[in-house]
Amino acid sequence: QVQLLESGGGLVQPGDSLTLSCVLSELTFVDPALAWFRQPPGKEREFVAAISGAIWRSYTTDYEDPVKGRFTISRDNAKNTVYLRMNSLKPEDTAVYYCAGRQSRATSMRQSDYDSWGQGTQVTVSS
Repeated sequence: QVQLLESGGGLVQPGDSLTLSCVLSELTFVDPALAWFRQPPGKEREFVAAISGAIWRSYTTDYEDPVKGRFTISRDNAKNTVYLRMNSLKPEDTAVYYCAGRQSRATSMRQSDYDSWGQGTQVTVSS
């Protein structure tokens, strides 16, 4: 299984920006699809964004509706790292954010399709 390690969480004010990073190691599948999920306090974990592996040299991305236009997922394969750039943060973005990987280049919004998970990083948006 791929090992995933997130970083970059913290306490920010509404309207601020934050970038999460997730470093991959022990890769067993070349160029896997990667995703970010989050678990708000007292709620179930939910999909945030995903990026595919290269398909015909291009990548596709998916986002949940509440973060479209504010969050951007990207990857740097040379650094084995996936990022989540979060702009215009809101209190409802407060959650533990998890990085996930799967044994496929195709994205998915389903947690069950991902078999490797990081330990999570806390993001708190509060004034």
